[in-house]
Amino acid sequence: MIKKLSLIIILFTVSTTAFSQNWGGGVDDEDWSWGFNFQYISAEYKILKKSDWRSPFYEVPNTLGVSRDPASGDLVANSLNSISSPPSQGFGLGFVMNRRVAENFDIRATPSLIFSDRVVHYEYEPTPAVGLPNGQTKNYQTAIDRKVQATMFEFPIGIKVKSNRMNNFRAYWLGGAKYSIDIASKKKTFDEGESPMNKFLKNKRNYLSYETGIGFDLYFEYFKMSPEIKLSYSIDDLLQHDNTVFATPIDKLKLRQLTFSLIFQ
Repeated sequence: MIKKLSLIIILFTVSTTAFSQNWGGGVDDEDWSWGFNFQYISAEYKILKKSDWRSPFYEVPNTLGVSRDPASGDLVANSLNSISSPPSQGFGLGFVMNRRVAENFDIRATPSLIFSDRVVHYEYEPTPAVGLPNGQTKNYQTAIDRKVQATMFEFPIGIKVKSNRMNNFRAYWLGGAKYSIDIASKKKTFDEGESPMNKFLKNKRNYLSYETGIGFDLYFEYFKMSPEIKLSYSIDDLLQHDNTVFATPIDKLKLRQLTFSLIFQ
């Protein structure tokens, strides 16, 4: 009985394995294949500071500008203790265009629409409240977050180096470059007439990044699903260097982005 049961299990396993080689809808046999993806994103800045980044700011009379010169006017923001960028989450969705070059080599593009905010956190030295001539009190904030709201169209293109297929599984490495452009409304960065502490931290509208990642092709009867994790890093400085409290202390602002994707083909 045990021998018969073992033989049945072996035969079932062999037949299932043989049948499973056709799973995936034949997507790997086509020169071109198409699909879509869903993305979870964690983004943060790498912040490079200027040598005098701690210096306080003072308001320039009859303007909304600021200066590092104490003789300019009243204090706007005290000395900085730190500038940091905590990770912020976002999501995206897009298409997949895959060109098969060889058994273990593809060229792939994944144009996507990304919704991902980024945050820069400023910590200032505590400052006592100051009485104003009209009898009111001016208070100074010790912690301020500046959020950069981004709705991006991204066009990554890269090479996909794949292992040999093992039944319904295949691992791969991905590397390439990505072009990103912000398609959000300009109203999100329009701060003309705002007080110095209400100004926005602005980014350039488009930039390039390089990226690398790993993933796995999992084959089902009629489609292929690929969980993938990818890290990208902007090549250029993203900061718009205007004369504001939030932009002036920063020398360069670069974006690091971790993306987890589910790709269906």
